[in-house]
Order: sequence, then C-alpha cells, then structure tokens
Amino acid sequence: MKYRRLGRTELEISVVGVGTWQFGGEWGMNFDQAAANRILGRAQELGINLIDTAECYGDHLSERLIGAAIKGQRDQWIIATKFGHHFNDRFDRDDRWSPQDVRQQLEDSLRALQTDYVDLYQFHSGSNDAFDQPELWEMLNEQVRAGKIRHLGLSISPNSNIYQVRRAREVGAEAIQVVFNRLDRTPEAEVLPTCQEDNLGVLARVPLASGLLSGKYKPGDRFTEATDVRSRRQDERVQRDLAEVERIREMEVPPGVDMAAWALAWCLMHPAVTCVIPGMKNVAQVEANARAAALDLVRVDHPQAING
Repeated sequence: MKYRRLGRTELEISVVGVGTWQFGGEWGMNFDQAAANRILGRAQELGINLIDTAECYGDHLSERLIGAAIKGQRDQWIIATKFGHHFNDRFDRDDRWSPQDVRQQLEDSLRALQTDYVDLYQFHSGSNDAFDQPELWEMLNEQVRAGKIRHLGLSISPNSNIYQVRRAREVGAEAIQVVFNRLDRTPEAEVLPTCQEDNLGVLARVPLASGLLSGKYKPGDRFTEATDVRSRRQDERVQRDLAEVERIREMEVPPGVDMAAWALAWCLMHPAVTCVIPGMKNVAQVEANARAAALDLVRVDHPQAING
C-alpha cells in the first residue's frame, strides 16, 4: 500500500480507501456484521486505513456496521463521514441542512461509529444555497475546536461545482470529494486544478464508474435488481458507457492487467488525487482494488476534460 497526505492536513491516508455506500443496502445486497468485519479486516491487512461512509447509507446503518467492525482499533483508521440528509427508505432521503439538524446528525454518527471524533466530516452533495449558511459553518468549526471533528470537507455535486471548491478554505474545508473516473473526467477542467492550487486533498468517488470499469460487465448486460441503485439509470446511457468501456479495455488497458486495478490507478495518476474510494462488496474486491496501489502506469498529460 502507498500513502499520501490529504491536502494541508496531517492525515496520511492509503491511496485506496473503502467506500461503504453498499453497506446501506442500496447496491443489490444486504450486509450483516460478519460481512462488514471480513471486508474491513482484509482491507486493514492490506494496509488500507481510510473508510468513507455517510449518515444516509441506511439510517446510519453503514456507520453502525463500521463502528462495530473496528471497535478497539479506532486509532488505526481514518474515518470520513458526511452530513446533510436523513434516510427514510431505499432511494428516499430528506435534506437536513440547518445547523441544529447537522449537529444532531454529528452526534448520531459518533454514536453509530462508537467514537468520540471523526477524522473528516463532509458536506454531502448539497446545493449552493445549503452551502451558503455562515451559521452552519460556524457551528461545524466550533465542533472542530471541541475535538469532535478533526477536519472538514466537501463532497460536491455536480462534479463541476467549482463554486463550492473555490470557497472551501473560506469555510474551513480542507478536502474535496468528487466523482472522477475514466468515463467521467469533468473535474479535470476546473475542480482538480483548483484543488491543486489551494492544496485541497481529493477523494475520488465512483472511481470504477459504479462498477462499469470493473471488467465484470459487457455491452448488453443490464441491472435489473430493484434494490440496486444502478437499475434506476437509463439503459441507453448504461449501454453507451459499456461500449466505451470495451473500447478502453482494448485500447488503453495493458495486456494482463486487471481492469479494476487499472481504472483506480488511472485516477491516482492525476497529481491532484489523494485517494480513490471504490465500494467493496466482498474480500475478493478488496484484494483486487488494493492491487491498484502497486500498479505503476506511465504518466501522461491528461487532456482537457470530457463529459463521459
């Protein structure tokens, strides 16, 4: 495993982290404590030290599974979680952006994670109106001073939201989470260069394009499981992306190289990116994703951004 410093923070994080949206039950399967223990246990053995979760991956369900899995080992992990929503049911969330609501979300997350602090607390895909609340950031920075939050971050949406990135340091945020992968290079235009200029750490989410870059799927494959968030996407777009994945596999992935590891390593080549946070459903995926850290690709200049 390799490690990089997250922006201006003191956090040295593994270049591959564990994304845990799947623990909330919206990716086609449910997870029990034993499954979460196996995934996080193997990740730790392979040198991974970052876990990314959120308040609305289930109603703090992902956080509860994580908290139980790492109990007694808190100092060996860097935990990033998020705020801004309340989970009602699968694919059904309410926005909760008031300082009072967010303060309660923080307390609920700390309880679920069985910890008295989070390492990175992230504004979760909120609008610019939700972002523009001085009282919210005053409250959050008070929690930093109180020791319940070590660092603040922004998980932006859409992934071209340069407004929030440019104001990150103003509100005390030190890291940006953004969708970035070989199929969606939008952040290369403004977001990633701005992160470099302002020394903001970058967590690349959806680095496998929701599994399309994992090498598991071919054109014609479809997501039909009602509990899988991918079943809600337009099939025409999915098929177009799968056709592009086939072209990438033939033209860009070196012979004998696992496509998932290649796709993660591709993201990590960008000098702005600190870490990738793919979701991992089993130990085999943990092992495959961790191999990206050891994969040295030839560095080439990234061309101007394209919308995949």
